[in-house]
Amino acid sequence: MRPGPHAAGRLSIALVSEHASPLAAMGGADAGGQNVHVASLAGALADRGHRVTVYTRKDARDLPQRKRLRAGVDVHHVPAGPARHIPKDELLPYMPAFGHYLTREWQERPPDLAHSHFWMSGMAALAATRELRLPLLHTYHALGTVKRRHQGHADTSPPSRVPCEREVGLHGDRVVATCRDEVAELARMGIPPDRVDIVPCGVDPDVFTPHGPAAERGPRRHRLVQLGRLVPRKGAAVSIAALAALPDTELVVVGGPAGDLVDADMEVRRLRAIAQGAGVADRVHFTGAVPSAQVPAVLRSADIVLCPADYEPFGIVPLEAMACGRPVVASAVGGQLDTVMDFVTGRLVPPGDPEALAAAVSTLLADPGRRMSCGAAGRQRVLSRYSWASVAEATEAVYRSVLAARQAVAGAV
Repeated sequence: MRPGPHAAGRLSIALVSEHASPLAAMGGADAGGQNVHVASLAGALADRGHRVTVYTRKDARDLPQRKRLRAGVDVHHVPAGPARHIPKDELLPYMPAFGHYLTREWQERPPDLAHSHFWMSGMAALAATRELRLPLLHTYHALGTVKRRHQGHADTSPPSRVPCEREVGLHGDRVVATCRDEVAELARMGIPPDRVDIVPCGVDPDVFTPHGPAAERGPRRHRLVQLGRLVPRKGAAVSIAALAALPDTELVVVGGPAGDLVDADMEVRRLRAIAQGAGVADRVHFTGAVPSAQVPAVLRSADIVLCPADYEPFGIVPLEAMACGRPVVASAVGGQLDTVMDFVTGRLVPPGDPEALAAAVSTLLADPGRRMSCGAAGRQRVLSRYSWASVAEATEAVYRSVLAARQAVAGAV
């Protein structure tokens, strides 16, 4: 087969991320790992010479139609629904308008391929790529079946989420999953493994590094850090309960609203009540959201980074901690089963088990040499597998395989 026009060289890539803008401040209600992933992937693809446009919903009146994120990457704000923040679980009614906008935009300037992120982006992108016969790849970031299993009646996703996820997986060209656990979950949904490639999330090892300033510590002998969106499934309550068995240790919980709004946050109030009941309120500190530039220093200030989520579709925080040379104690769920090597880069423990979490942390706190070796092994693991350069290279390989498959079908007609 002769190489097609894009077998090598520059691609025009459309990344669709309806609620997770790469421009968003981290730590907000719907701003987390997906925002980091989309921004970092776009930048790493641009570093490989490609032109990338990220399509995200316009959620504020003062946003321009297009904004340059960095060289080779533009963010395009799509007018779909009111120009204000809307919780992501309420965005589905605006996805037809999002899809129509993409169709009009791509009729005039078609990308070589589209790569959608999260299920609603997939629905909008599928509508446009079907009509225009463009290649579509999709990354879920989280699956409705998993969320429903763990949250039950507390799940606020629209009822149509799982059928929509199945439709995107079956009718797009390829699914780009982030971990082995996701492939198995997709198979249970009826999406065959031969439609799926695994490409993990990544981290920037030049930003997240063991070398550099560390945030100031308190008077306690040991410090634990938990970083992420402040929602119950992230397991901060488990960390607080474990703290009762860890004397002379402080827990710093990073995430949630801006610092001056922390005291009014309902989840902070719930967690403080748990800390009060456990007798550790004086050893638990809530910082609220911190600027992205300060996150490495916060992680470097920790003896151990905790990632005790009930479920975790992938989880970028373990990679960030490992890149900073810090051991990680994480729940044995989702992507953390791939990233954290038990007894090598930290420990994996059952989710929702404060006693197991405390036991793993206590053993590491008592052994500085083991902590150091876990941190070094984690750093090496990131450098060998999880840099954004590696992730972009693997993602591009999937893109090119999809383009080659399309060309082969066209040539056979």
